[in-house]
Amino acid sequence: MSEVSKDGTVRVGIVGLGMAGSIMIPSIMAHSETALGGAAEVNALLRDKFSNDYDCRAESSIEALVARDDIDAVYIGTPHQFHRDHAILAAENGKHIVVEKPMALTLSDCDAMIEAARANGIQLIVGHTHGFDAPVRKMKEVIDSGRIGRLRMILMFNFTDFLYRPRRPEELDTSRGGGILFNQLPHQIDMVRTLAGDELRSVLAVTGRFDVERNTEGAVMAMLNFADGTCASLTYSGYDRFDSDEFHGWIGEGGQSKAPAHDQTRQANQAMRSSGIEAEMRSTLYGYGGAISKHFKEVPTAGHPHFGILIASCEGGDIRHGPEGLIIYGQGGAEVVALDPPRTGGGRSEVLDELCDAILRKIPPQHDGAFGRATLEAGLAILQSSQENREVIIN
Repeated sequence: MSEVSKDGTVRVGIVGLGMAGSIMIPSIMAHSETALGGAAEVNALLRDKFSNDYDCRAESSIEALVARDDIDAVYIGTPHQFHRDHAILAAENGKHIVVEKPMALTLSDCDAMIEAARANGIQLIVGHTHGFDAPVRKMKEVIDSGRIGRLRMILMFNFTDFLYRPRRPEELDTSRGGGILFNQLPHQIDMVRTLAGDELRSVLAVTGRFDVERNTEGAVMAMLNFADGTCASLTYSGYDRFDSDEFHGWIGEGGQSKAPAHDQTRQANQAMRSSGIEAEMRSTLYGYGGAISKHFKEVPTAGHPHFGILIASCEGGDIRHGPEGLIIYGQGGAEVVALDPPRTGGGRSEVLDELCDAILRKIPPQHDGAFGRATLEAGLAILQSSQENREVIIN
């Protein structure tokens, strides 16, 4: 296993220079305990852009990156179907791992990743999900303090343009990890599990495929029941009509101000499809140096990142995440709980906190392989519940 550098800095390599990997880079650069060590990317154009911007090498394969002694950890942002093999390869080369959500596409793949991490003595963290965001962590702190009683209910909903953003073919194929159940729902599931802090016991859900030309799940309503009696209601729609950021003061997911743009993503996607350039635009817009990746890597300026509307109901009050921060509604009215300004990458800096705590201070990570596996298990149960029209019990 590689040792961290002499100054105690964790040197991180990026595996995959798509949007996920690209927008992690600024957080690595800004963090006091991490340094950007290199990247691996099969696309030569993206690789060259990276090499021109940073004083470190970009390799053409993950094998070359994880073989290097100057890399301590890797951030795996490759397509979902490669997470298992890439994580195992990194573990076998002694590299600590942060793997993007979803952790993998099957529970057996998750098990193989967890075993590889254990066998090689490395840390495995699953992120980024919005469960790392500062407002969610602060909400968890308020709940755990007991000041407004025990947590009983959680309500979450998010309406976006997700399904009409440029996609590769497998991103519209549920059997290959496409649709919202693998790409967006993990955020909501992780946030709920972070707040509830208990084992999930059952799921009852309905999913929707509302566009035959984008034939994968684009909408979901789900009820999650936890062992201690806490319940959570999750709703997501990615069909680019109503935009729930309207209820968040037109602050977008990344914390930047935005303007209403109802149905514009769908119309732009129709033009891409008619021109046969959708897959190409996926790389151009979201890959390293593209317009979308540049937008998301900016430091939040209007507020903290969020993932739609989030309300937690305790026995003595409700807590909402809004543009103003956290608002607690209890006896005596509403109280605004101040938050520190958002950090670079909004939530991604907190991912690196967890990584560095695990490597440098031996603090067990919350979002470890077991946590990531349980999130996938919940997502698969939601799909099963919808397909079989019944409540699914989590063993």
